[in-house]
Amino acid sequence: MPVDLSGDDMQRINDLVQKKQRVARGDYLYRSNDPFHSLYAIRTGSFKTQVLHADGREQVTGFQMTGEIIGLDAISTDLHSCDAVAMEDSEVCALPFNQLETMSRELPSLQRHLYKIMSREIVRDQGIMLLLGSMRAEERLAAFLLNLSQRLARRGFSATQFQLRMSRQEIGSYLGLKLETVSRAFSHFQELGLINVKVRAIEIIDVQKLQAAVNCSS
Repeated sequence: MPVDLSGDDMQRINDLVQKKQRVARGDYLYRSNDPFHSLYAIRTGSFKTQVLHADGREQVTGFQMTGEIIGLDAISTDLHSCDAVAMEDSEVCALPFNQLETMSRELPSLQRHLYKIMSREIVRDQGIMLLLGSMRAEERLAAFLLNLSQRLARRGFSATQFQLRMSRQEIGSYLGLKLETVSRAFSHFQELGLINVKVRAIEIIDVQKLQAAVNCSS
């Protein structure tokens, strides 16, 4: 929340937050075409968003982590456009959107903050389009790992040592790569000494070289 809110204004936002909701690993927070009522602040845990193709295949469209907002996809149509699935046992706080919208008109700093959140989502979507449209496989994976690193660092977690909550197959779905391609890219980065991988535990050993791999993978 905006740091320039007064104590009274912050209390109004706290009063707005509905009861915390726990979502077990593998359960849905919401499904595609569910009516839109609330945005959700992820208090603990992580989620993936996905859409289903006509043939039943799942396409991962995003990964969201502790401290981020989920549910923005439904603002324009009042219906969710994707499924949100917990990748681990998680807890969210529901923010009723109608009340949040009314409050944001009364609190300009809150309104600006919501605009910034939406803008970040737009920029992230543009980044994914760049990944899928112009980058080769190893560039895509390097950019993905660096993005995770940056997002974790902003939330006070380690930028170089973290657990992947998603599977290799889910990463492949998100990046438009086959499972085998993702596995080979991880192995190659480890052989080059850029990262250390133990199942889902990732250690980024050389951030600068990993960044260089985004621009000149072979």
